[in-house]
Formats: sequence, C-alpha cells, structure tokens
Amino acid sequence: MPTATFRVWRGSAGEGKFVDYTIETAPGMVVLDAVRRIQADQANDLALRWNCKAGKCGSCSAEVNGMPKLMCMTRLSQLRIDQPVTVEPMKAFPHVKDLITDVSWNYEVKKRIKKFKPRGPDAEDGTWRMKQEDIDRVQEFRKCIECYLCQDVCHVLREHNMHQQFIGPRFLVYVAALEMNPLDTEDRLEELRDTMGVGFCNITKCCTKVCPESITITDNAIIPLKERVVGKFYDPVARLVQLFRRDKSGGDA
Repeated sequence: MPTATFRVWRGSAGEGKFVDYTIETAPGMVVLDAVRRIQADQANDLALRWNCKAGKCGSCSAEVNGMPKLMCMTRLSQLRIDQPVTVEPMKAFPHVKDLITDVSWNYEVKKRIKKFKPRGPDAEDGTWRMKQEDIDRVQEFRKCIECYLCQDVCHVLREHNMHQQFIGPRFLVYVAALEMNPLDTEDRLEELRDTMGVGFCNITKCCTKVCPESITITDNAIIPLKERVVGKFYDPVARLVQLFRRDKSGGDA
C-alpha cells in the first residue's frame, strides 16, 4: 500500500509546530482516518474532535493544506499525497491544543440574536399558511451543521479578528432563516446594521465555497439581508415614506 506523510500541528494555546507522521494508506481513506491512525499508532496524546464521521456533526473541522474542511469528508484521493499533507486547527478561533480550537464564542453570538416570534394563526383552528417557496428558502438555511468552516474562512474574522463587531456568515444565515420566515414578526434590521456588522461582508463568497452542505450563503442569505438593511435605513424613497408616516401619525418628523 502507498504511504503518505501528514504534517500535523502539535502544541497548546497558540504555540507549537508541525510534526511529520508517515502512514500506510488504503483505498477510500479520508483525512480523519489518517489522523486517527496517527493518534492510535504514533501519537496517543494527539488532541482532535470528531463524532459522526459522516459530515453531519461538524466536529472534525480543521484546515487541510490551508483550506477549511471537514476531515471526515476530505478523501485522500482528492489530495496530492506525494507531498506532505498539512493538517492544522482553524485560525479564526482561540487555539486550545493540537487540532482543537475554542469555538464557544459562536454559542455566545447565537444567544444575542432575537428568537423566533410568530404571528397569530391564519385560521380559527390554530393553523398557519405558508407558500412552498417560502418553506424551501428557509429549509436551505436549516441545513447548517455548525461546523464553523464559513466562520473560519471569513477574512473579517480570520484576518481582522473583528469578533466583537461581526457575527460571521454562519449567524447571518441563522438570522436569514428567521427574517425570511413569513410567520416571524420580530425586527432584527437595526441589530444587523449596528451590532451584527452585516456591512462588513464584502461578498467574496469564500464562505459559500467551503460550506459542506452547499448552502448558498452569500447570494441567498447575506445579500438579501444587506438589501433589507439598505431598504430600511439608506433608501431615500423609503426614508421619505417613513417620515411621512411618522408625521401623519403625530410622531416626530
């Protein structure tokens, strides 16, 4: 069987170095198989996360040859194994040990987003009516497995560390799933502009490229949210309509 060298990041709290491990490969192997074999045979203290090994839990996120990927979904046949394959932790989050990062910031962000607030039912029997196209649009966003690869590749977080000003593509998808639900009555547009930082996204579509669930993050979620914010706060015609309505209702013009 052919051999392959894996250059794996080893160390704690942001410090460390790459260590080379050579293993025998087998047909159908994925990067997670290789890393687990290294852990079993050569480096018992190697720290990594994994769970389902089916691309549905998002636990084994890492950077393979510099690209954010799920290790369990990255086949060795997709890589050049005649050269060392680098495996390192995600760069957008604090490093803990080896291939593990602290992604708890993401959970705190999610807590800050206004939750679903349904309108009243459409019928006396307590049921609601939705068009199939509205259901399909929201369902795409619900495919997210929270692997945070889109957060990792986003330059606003990865390169500029703007975690306090920008919630990242994963949570813009989450907000889109709420905002585009016709049953939801909550208004999150002011937060999108002021505290969620939707304006920082410059539409590079790198998040869409790395999504293992093939969610069209930029075109279907982020751009429509940007349009809603612009429509409410920056469109001159919309502003005139708002001022007119406030004046007619006796509010401050």
